[in-house]
Amino acid sequence: MKFFKIRRKDMAYILGVDIGTSGTKTVLFSEDGTPVASALYDYPLYTPCNGYAKQDPADWWNACVNSIRDVVAKSGVPADEIKGVGLSGQMHGLVMLDKDNKVIRNSIIWCDQRTGKEVVEITEKVGHDRLIAITANPAITGFTAAKIMWVKNNEPENYEKCRHILLPKDYIRFMLTGEFATEVSDASGMQLLDIPGRCWSDEVLTKLGIDKSLLAKVYESPEITGTVTKAVAQATGLKEGTPVVGGAGDNAAAAVGTGVVEDGKAFTTIGSSGVVFAHTSDISIDPKGRVHTFCCAVPGCWHVMGVTQSAGLSLKWFRDNFAWSEMETAASMGVDPYYLMDKEADSVPIGANRLLYMPYLNGERTPHLDPNVRGAFVGLSTMHKKKDMLRAVMEGVSYSLRDCVEVMREMNISIDDMMACGGGGTSPLWRQMLADLYACNVKTTANKEGPALGVALLAAVGAGIYSSVPEACKAVIKPEKIQEPIAENSAKYEKVYALYKKLYPAMKANFDELASLDV
Repeated sequence: MKFFKIRRKDMAYILGVDIGTSGTKTVLFSEDGTPVASALYDYPLYTPCNGYAKQDPADWWNACVNSIRDVVAKSGVPADEIKGVGLSGQMHGLVMLDKDNKVIRNSIIWCDQRTGKEVVEITEKVGHDRLIAITANPAITGFTAAKIMWVKNNEPENYEKCRHILLPKDYIRFMLTGEFATEVSDASGMQLLDIPGRCWSDEVLTKLGIDKSLLAKVYESPEITGTVTKAVAQATGLKEGTPVVGGAGDNAAAAVGTGVVEDGKAFTTIGSSGVVFAHTSDISIDPKGRVHTFCCAVPGCWHVMGVTQSAGLSLKWFRDNFAWSEMETAASMGVDPYYLMDKEADSVPIGANRLLYMPYLNGERTPHLDPNVRGAFVGLSTMHKKKDMLRAVMEGVSYSLRDCVEVMREMNISIDDMMACGGGGTSPLWRQMLADLYACNVKTTANKEGPALGVALLAAVGAGIYSSVPEACKAVIKPEKIQEPIAENSAKYEKVYALYKKLYPAMKANFDELASLDV
């Protein structure tokens, strides 16, 4: 539990609940975006065999109840001053309920990769081009539609019992309010939504044989979808009847939490994966399917998102396997190991002494959409030290994120204002790399609560505290640190990036052969 400040009696308060993969974080904010108290409860991820990933929805619900109860009880804010609840969550997960609204099986979550055959099936039944035209994306193993088809094909008894299909945060909504509802940003990641029309696609559902009645009603993100029930009020300390708005998927929520709600604005997240997310008021779909186009949390607008599978994960992999001395030194100094790793990488010149890193530890999504590609150091020699490899890892991730930006520029999406968030966004060196490679300012925000703040602001709009999402962001989101591009650095990075772009085409056939190698 964290406490941030003494509450003000002249303020309204809003609650943001972020149902993540590792845990649920609940934060209570005053209407100006100041965090008052927060609580985090963790839960397990089950990986019973290679490529599988699942979680128990009961764990999410218990974490939600406990974190809300802690925040409300210890913040000192009366329940009637909490004007709304917003929900953010991990996207793409499949929750199935039976006729008694009981969970049928553990949720197959976003990073599960078991659905390769179903991806082929979906593409064949809908058609590749038609699927992109309607859902704005090619069929992907992580999306919910493929998971539904997997259960249909492999667990017909469970599919037969299913009466409701929900996303993770929307299961929490049902438990809070008793309502079956979703909203456009999270529903976009199911691959069942007509993205231009912002409604379920009858064509896709019919071709896949999925009954539309299984799906929840679709709302815009700031709309009120239900209210807290009496039983939940008693369990959490919230007031019965407190509005719960649509909320948003985690990245769309992070966009609101960083003020990326107008054209020209974008953010880069360097967490385990890396995301480049750009707002657009006009729908734009990449016919090659290299980036995702989803409805965003601003009504009537969309976002385009590129994903690097192993961004911060690359640096964590390097730390865990090669940076033991840095971890020991950091522990004795009482600092984060990444702080020391940053210092080491900063001592190496741009280009890492002619060493390049391909950050494809677990395949790639943007721009290659290739499950077979893998990571590689290229140019390694006896002159290279650990710090050179460290710098190469950070640069390689940055080049991959630049790939995402390049696709967006092809789509005529302007980016002139970039926010940085996630663990990697705290690194001044990484932010400078991005500013130099993007050729625009890269900023951080004073508030670090990201998705929880984003959905709290959506709740503030739903409750009438602000009239629109952009108005709420302008009132609350303030830039903190700004990294400006350095022209000399940009020119050097361009030379290395030009070589980096040649690596994947030159090595693709080798990675395909490696994936099928039987020794």
